[in-house]
Amino acid sequence: MGLSLTELYASMGWFAKGIVFVLLIMSVISLTVSASKWLRFRRMTSATRRFAPEFSAALENNNVREALSLTEVHTKSHVARVLGESLREVAPLLDNPQLAAAAISSVERSIDREQILLANDLKSGLGLLATTGSTAPFVGLLGTTMGIVNAFSGMANAGGGIEAVSAGISEALITTAIGLLVAIPAVWLFNYFNTRLDTLFSELAYAGRELVDWMMVRESRRGGSPVAGD
Repeated sequence: MGLSLTELYASMGWFAKGIVFVLLIMSVISLTVSASKWLRFRRMTSATRRFAPEFSAALENNNVREALSLTEVHTKSHVARVLGESLREVAPLLDNPQLAAAAISSVERSIDREQILLANDLKSGLGLLATTGSTAPFVGLLGTTMGIVNAFSGMANAGGGIEAVSAGISEALITTAIGLLVAIPAVWLFNYFNTRLDTLFSELAYAGRELVDWMMVRESRRGGSPVAGD
């Protein structure tokens, strides 16, 4: 006997329908979070590609004002966000020879602090994907278990063989299938976004090291030729 999905859903009991409804809500939430994260990460990557070479050029020219201005222009870049806050914090110290050395330690601490804040921001919502991926199969299995119990209870009350409950068992197993269809994309997307986060923070660590290196070179040259354009 072949049933369409509509007919199968119509033949389900209220408990199985409730399980399907919960799974659909979980799926919608996980896909919404995923779409939002994907768009944000894409914008961050695109903004960083524009920001990084311009920021590096400004530092090479020892133009701190221009570098800070670039961080305000490329607000969607994760690198601009962290380096901008860090450089803005120590910029008043750079022109003071007695404080310039301390500024290097200060900017390192600032970069670490801003990375922690950014990580908390970017990881928000990923817990929903992890929860969906780990619990959706069990939610579906709950529907299957209750459906099979109801099917065999009906067979015990009405009599008959396995043919009498085959439709009920099919109805029960569909909830497990839906649970897996919800969980598998959620797990895949969770791992994908974690990999993207690792890449983003690798870029950030490299950029932060470049800023610290620039400050160290700048300080080492302070006793030589004058510094231009701050």
